[in-house]
Amino acid sequence: MALPPKDRPPLNQRSNRFPDRRPRQYGVKSASNGKSGSNPLVKALLIIGVVFALVFTLLLGYAFLIAKPNLPKISALTDYNPKTPLRIYTADKVLIGEFGEERRKVIPLSEIPLSMRNAVIATEDDRFYSHGGVDYVGVIRAATANLRGHLSQGASTITMQVARNFFLSNEKTFSRKIYEILLAWEIESQLSKDKILEIYMNQIFLGQRAFGFSSAAQIYFGKELKDISIAESAMLAGLPKAPSAYNPVTNFRRAKIRQEYILQRMRDLSYITPEDYKKAMTEELHIRGLGNEFSTRADFPSEMVRQILLAQYGDAIYSQGIDVYTTILKADQDAAYKAVRHGIFEYDLRHAYRGPEGFIDLPEDTVKRQRAIDEALLAYPQLDDLQSGVVLDAKPKEMQVMISTGDVITIKGDGLKLASASLTDSSQPKKRLRPGAVVRLLFDSGVWKLAQLPQVEAAFVSMNAETGAILSLVGGFDFRRNQFNHVTQALRQPGSSFKPFIYAAAIEKGFTPSTMVNDAPLSIGSMETGSQAWEPKNYDGKYEGMMRLRTALAKSKNLVSVRIIRAIGPSYAQEYIQRFGFEPEKHPPYLTMALGAGSVTPLQMASAYSVFANGGYRVDPYLINKMVDSKGNILFEAKPTSVEDGAPRVLDARTAFVMDSMLQEVTKTGTAASARAKLGRNDIAGKTGTTNDSHDAWFAGYNPKVVAIAWIGFDKPASLGDRETGGGLALPMWISYMTTALKDIPQTSREVPTGVTQADGDWFIPEFATGGGTRELQ
Repeated sequence: MALPPKDRPPLNQRSNRFPDRRPRQYGVKSASNGKSGSNPLVKALLIIGVVFALVFTLLLGYAFLIAKPNLPKISALTDYNPKTPLRIYTADKVLIGEFGEERRKVIPLSEIPLSMRNAVIATEDDRFYSHGGVDYVGVIRAATANLRGHLSQGASTITMQVARNFFLSNEKTFSRKIYEILLAWEIESQLSKDKILEIYMNQIFLGQRAFGFSSAAQIYFGKELKDISIAESAMLAGLPKAPSAYNPVTNFRRAKIRQEYILQRMRDLSYITPEDYKKAMTEELHIRGLGNEFSTRADFPSEMVRQILLAQYGDAIYSQGIDVYTTILKADQDAAYKAVRHGIFEYDLRHAYRGPEGFIDLPEDTVKRQRAIDEALLAYPQLDDLQSGVVLDAKPKEMQVMISTGDVITIKGDGLKLASASLTDSSQPKKRLRPGAVVRLLFDSGVWKLAQLPQVEAAFVSMNAETGAILSLVGGFDFRRNQFNHVTQALRQPGSSFKPFIYAAAIEKGFTPSTMVNDAPLSIGSMETGSQAWEPKNYDGKYEGMMRLRTALAKSKNLVSVRIIRAIGPSYAQEYIQRFGFEPEKHPPYLTMALGAGSVTPLQMASAYSVFANGGYRVDPYLINKMVDSKGNILFEAKPTSVEDGAPRVLDARTAFVMDSMLQEVTKTGTAASARAKLGRNDIAGKTGTTNDSHDAWFAGYNPKVVAIAWIGFDKPASLGDRETGGGLALPMWISYMTTALKDIPQTSREVPTGVTQADGDWFIPEFATGGGTRELQ
């Protein structure tokens, strides 16, 4: 049968007459078929391999021909000497201030807790101690992601991060990654693993101006790094990835999620036990943040030190790692700060409520409402114990307030006493407490109370009466709100607290504590005053007739003081007070000087009263005890002129003794009698002071070892209230502080100096009171 033309073999081609006898593989097509399905895959793999080889060759060429010759020297690491800030400490080595562009404290790896090191390794580079600077698996993973167009995968080891932080930018490019890898190899070849980790943990930026984990522990938790817990370590270890995103101050919820992930990693890597993990997961964290990082509030003395050093050394102080040790004592500073805050709150809670600080709208939507509340509380931050909150519900006898922690506080009863009138419908709109009002709360004696941001200010300073070392200094209610230092800058009228200096001048003019002076109305004509006629009054408007000088000072009788200065002469008095350090131009030679009409600062009063406290010597107050550079070399050490080491005598020892006995009478039977009862000791003395219209309230007092001054008033002089006095406002602050300051100081009694005798039942200095002295003054 003939074949169709298309099935015939081609012409001139013989057919294969012999059968194919080669072995056959059944089920597998012969490669000679020309229709194999594996050819495209092989070709693709070959092409990819060639491309990768070409890219690898190009990268290798770039790395070794271009990048490596241009690598920066790593001497910045081998000679690691970063910028470190000015740090200020108390005399007992408690950090109270830090100033500088980079808040950093460099510490050796051996002083970094193991939990902190493990937390960082667990989250940043868990193969740190096994790789040579580059985690190749991570690099390949990152490169693959980047080839897809996602330049977000870093796969940077700790060594690579050190390289980037010191020498490179944060730009996500292949060239930077090549430099990073080459630098990492170089770093690993010259530094040990421990040294690399130490540099990393001291250098890395962690938000809130903190560089390194030591500084971060201080700023976020107010602790030394050695004292932080596992939970706190994990929270800090979450910061390197994104300091702004995982900042627990501004975004606690996100930071907490990150912390929990790190704790899981630490558990999975057996860095912590399951029990440690459970405990850390439930631990309550107390976040501080910038401005709240120090356990002792000493903003004003820290700022004083900064200004002194800046004037002398310039901006270099912010980066040279200078440590300054002040004369401040932690316990004294804490006691003074607490006394000032409590005194101001006590005053403010007795006076009228000025209304909420602001108002916000509360949306119906739950999420939007919470966001509005959070934003409001950020705008009105907490000031230590003065909490801010937003009113959720307000009734005549109860109020619901949400605070920054998310807790809802119920205030009722005495807690609403300050603003009970503001809960009624008839109250003024600006003062009315309603949902959305931004208010202040105070937790006092176990009860939440409605409070307000004080307008009144206060100051407190104490010093060692024998050396002049400042032990505590509080320049105002809150440094963050008002940086004006009322201890050193506020020139105020001292009122009756100035009288002892006039009395001392009178003692050396022949007066004695038993001199009888008439406490009776007095009219002084314009010829004597130099201006208008003057009729001085006693504070209480009462007159008691003839009384002893001792009693007059204890009861702070104005008419007696005026009669004394008239007798000794204002010019003599002006000259006399200079020995206590007062500036004569601030105390014109008028009769009103006897009532404290001049101008003083609380620090000047502390220095002046120390003359009475130490027996007649002038010691100058000082704050800086020692300065040390970053290598431990002493740059400066104070050598104060103390009572035992050449301090000048400015007051006769006999006068100092007599005045001390009279000032003790003030705390025994006079306007400060509550001090002796509350402190339970007899070796305290001082004087209250209240100016005209109660613009200023003072108490200046001392023990032979410690002198302390308390003041309260408004920045813009205004009345504190008709019934407000130094004994009611300033004295409680002084007592509160002295309770701590004198706790471990034994009571002392003064020896009677030679030349002091007794007459008429009181002390008497024959040399000054010839012929019996001034016995009576009408």
